[in-house]
Amino acid sequence: MSHLPARLNALLVVLALSTLVGCQGFSSGNSQGKQDPPGVLSAAPSSVTFGNVQIGTTQVQSVTMANTGGSSLTVTQLTVTGAGFSTTGLVLPMTLTAGQGVSFNVVFGPQSAGGVSANLAFANDASSTPLNIALTATGVAAGGLTASPASFSFGTVQDGTSQSQTETITNASAQSFTISQATFSGIGFSYTGLSLPLTLAPNQSATFAVVFAPTTAGPDNATLALTVSGSTTPLDFAVSGIGVPAATLATTPASLSFTNVQVGQNQAQTETVKNTGGENAAISQVTVAGTGFSISGITTPLTLTPGQSASFSVTYAPQAAGSASGTVTIKSNASNPSLSVALSGTAVAAGALTGSPTSFSFGNVQDGTSQSQTETVKNTGGENLTISQATISGAGFRYTGLTLPLTLTPNQSSTFAVVFAPTTAGAVSGTLALTVSGSSTPLNLALSGTGVTPATLTATPASFTFASVKVGQSQSQTETVKNTGGENATISQVTVAGTGFSISGITTPLTLTPGQSTSFSVTFAPQSAGSASGSVMIDSNATDPALSVALSGTAVAQTQGTLTVSAVNVGTVIVGTSGTQTGTLSVTGANVSVSSVTLSGTNPSEFSISGLTFPVSVTTTTPVTFTVKFTPGSTGAASASASFASTAANTPTAGALSGTGTPAPVHTVRLSWTASTTSGITSYNVYRAVYTSNVCGSYSNIGTTASSVTTFTDSGPLTDGTTYCYATTAVDASGESAYSNIAQAAIPAP
Repeated sequence: MSHLPARLNALLVVLALSTLVGCQGFSSGNSQGKQDPPGVLSAAPSSVTFGNVQIGTTQVQSVTMANTGGSSLTVTQLTVTGAGFSTTGLVLPMTLTAGQGVSFNVVFGPQSAGGVSANLAFANDASSTPLNIALTATGVAAGGLTASPASFSFGTVQDGTSQSQTETITNASAQSFTISQATFSGIGFSYTGLSLPLTLAPNQSATFAVVFAPTTAGPDNATLALTVSGSTTPLDFAVSGIGVPAATLATTPASLSFTNVQVGQNQAQTETVKNTGGENAAISQVTVAGTGFSISGITTPLTLTPGQSASFSVTYAPQAAGSASGTVTIKSNASNPSLSVALSGTAVAAGALTGSPTSFSFGNVQDGTSQSQTETVKNTGGENLTISQATISGAGFRYTGLTLPLTLTPNQSSTFAVVFAPTTAGAVSGTLALTVSGSSTPLNLALSGTGVTPATLTATPASFTFASVKVGQSQSQTETVKNTGGENATISQVTVAGTGFSISGITTPLTLTPGQSTSFSVTFAPQSAGSASGSVMIDSNATDPALSVALSGTAVAQTQGTLTVSAVNVGTVIVGTSGTQTGTLSVTGANVSVSSVTLSGTNPSEFSISGLTFPVSVTTTTPVTFTVKFTPGSTGAASASASFASTAANTPTAGALSGTGTPAPVHTVRLSWTASTTSGITSYNVYRAVYTSNVCGSYSNIGTTASSVTTFTDSGPLTDGTTYCYATTAVDASGESAYSNIAQAAIPAP
């Protein structure tokens, strides 16, 4: 164990290569003048546990030290405290760029038995406090179990994936050892292929896998402790790893716009791509599409370490006036493998007049009013130009604030207003043509708008009449409000006035577009007889801002109905069981609300009523049924009275309930069997068991017959609804035979 394991040597080589490659082909990522955050020195694992190490041998563990900040830092000095500890693979001072890491080895070679604690202190120019890594180990005498490797360092593993390494346990002693338990401290780690308890004979080995599957970013440290039967000291393995997010590329800016580039010239802008993830991103290709666009300053393949960025130039060199679009596509192994940067450009010729906007849409404008919008004209060319004339077409359109002739120098602009003032309803279109001196083609601005009549609300119906509504009841009618105008109407409030009147189904504020309607309910619920009047008031911004709907109603006194309860005879029911029969509630004269029912009389406890949810409304056209249940407790006639409370004139109203309890039948089972052919039979025994869950239970002797009698009657007691199993045996001077075949008898349920 005096040399580095092969897996650690391989890790060091890969890190060294990634550091060298990471220095090629980059320009500063701080293109916006921002101050990068300082460097931060961290280590994984943050502490190292060697567990048991045999005296006279050495054990090596790998530690990764990384700069997780935003700027470079220099590690200037290392101080090692503690007997038996040393390091290899470090040359100080050492400079780490942002996101760069390096691995080195910590070696423990105990000279005596016992526990040892130590510390590695790394001084660096990014912090006044050194980075401390605690070390612990135990020197043990020769013999017992040995492990290879003695620790695991997984380095960086992408979140959501897993990585495994193999561990070999060897019994180097002359006696057998049993590993009884394996426990992990820390999250993200597990083992596979180790079945416990595991007994190792002398010189026997066993292998299993240790797995690291991080779910969140950051360093994870743990200890795998193997408990050896009969030993108070477990065999410990230090386990460490760093969970990192996948490589992700981001571009700044996300899109590039080249405005008013003169034909024959060019304009360049800088694009920066940065790795914002936790793993290296390998850019395999950067391409550009679109007429007039090109890129420079970047060479692929290119690797970006976490936090590293690279910049390159995008150039637009138009050969003809007009608009152009394109895309820069960045191909990589990052989580966004095809990253696009949208490109747009506008090429102008010398002395070119542009307008913003290039068209006007006024939408709906109320007749008799006006609406204006602003137009900006600009000379996007390289020479002066003069607007000599403005011609406008289309009824209701005009312009203001434009004095002609108007001369614009290169990149100079001027604003004026375009006005739409319709006088009649309907759609109108037109054109504003601006003539430029020396040009045969004017700048044409399309104009459109629609003259509309003002918002107007109508109510259907215009009034409501509620006739002969009974006191305590209600009647509802539907009101519909429609916008018959040409603009939106906003209803701010709907109110109702008048005793007994109410509205529902409308929420304000409410906007109705032209032709749109809404409906709501108007209800009359009088509390006393007589006539009533009221109104619904609809407030809005329409031409009729306070629309009124007249209400009138006539209330008549409530008449009381008469409730009839049918008599219910359930008939004969076996004692201990229940029977049911249906009863009926009916009314005459007027509808009745039934609120409750109570039972009284000779046997009220043997009757119950169900099927009603109070209060129950019984109308003159629809009777209501209910269920009477009779459960007799003894034989003979039983009776009770059901009293219903209601709004009827004859409340409470009683109905007679009756039924007769009858005794349960007595059952017997008659058995017969074929006489035994064996001589010397003196008698027969009869056995019975209860049949449950498809099995005959325990048998008990229920009777004996003489050898000449091959029949038997079981008079019980027998339980209704139960199945019984029967068997017989023959008895002679030497004893009793086995059970005969099994017969079953089912007692009917009551």
